[in-house]
Amino acid sequence: MTKPKISLEPSLPDELTASQTRKLSKKPERFRSEVYFTGRAIQGGRLEWVTTSVMILFHVLAITALFFFTWKGFLAAIFLYLLAGHVGICMGYHRLLTHRGYKVPRWLEYFFTICGTLALEGGPIAWVGTHRVHHQTSDREGDPHTPRDGKFWSHMGWVISGEALHADTNRYMRYVPDLAYNKFYLWLSKYHWVSIIAVAVALLAWGGWSAVLWGIFLRTVLGLHATWLVNSATHLWGSRRFATRDDSRNNWWVALLTGGEGWHNNHHAHPVSARHGLAWYELDTNYYAIWTLKKLGLARDIHVAKYDLKDPKPSGVS
Repeated sequence: MTKPKISLEPSLPDELTASQTRKLSKKPERFRSEVYFTGRAIQGGRLEWVTTSVMILFHVLAITALFFFTWKGFLAAIFLYLLAGHVGICMGYHRLLTHRGYKVPRWLEYFFTICGTLALEGGPIAWVGTHRVHHQTSDREGDPHTPRDGKFWSHMGWVISGEALHADTNRYMRYVPDLAYNKFYLWLSKYHWVSIIAVAVALLAWGGWSAVLWGIFLRTVLGLHATWLVNSATHLWGSRRFATRDDSRNNWWVALLTGGEGWHNNHHAHPVSARHGLAWYELDTNYYAIWTLKKLGLARDIHVAKYDLKDPKPSGVS
């Protein structure tokens, strides 16, 4: 049976340069042709033992951290949870790099991206590519992590199964031409693990093994599950403001854990919007931080969803 193709156009940001477009057209066919390499039908059925072993180790040491409490370790965990998860993943990898919902100076974009590598969720090219594929195939065949393939699969099964794609740049070339010709992003995607090791060494010198257990292992595990809940829980439970073609939901408790990423139905209806909490009562601290950056002169061209309150429709639907 012929594998369904994935269209590129809906997920790419608008500001690809002419140079990037020419480079993409000159790439070998394996980079330019439609790809189909995600989803349980492709990746399921076998464990990726390196990733699985790392996940087991981190979870065991996260539990161990509970028996070695210190205030330094606790503060390190809180600080790095916000820095890696909210700043790095949510504001950086997701709203900035993937959807280009706003713009910041290049140095700040790079800083956000480095923070994202601290979350142990892979390099920027693989993360952004995976998420763009998710939006194109959401809750259909080819979606990397739809709950229609199973609740555990959508939460973490997809991470530990099939081929390890977290440092793969070739596979995602077609989906991230805005990143894949940037030497910084190429290097960081290959060596995304360097930052967390460097921080672990710094924590060991500052606060001993307790700071490492809390600031690296416990914090990382909590952050991973918070991100994974966006993939699983917000496609299972919650309310729907917009009639999107997928199962996305607005989930308040996931939003609390992730700084606003839980307003997932809003996001799928208006993916370019840097603001996910569209009602006054929908807490979105990630957007408040972006708004603050604008007031400081560090963010511009911030996209915010516009819709009819009486007849809310997804972007592009008349």
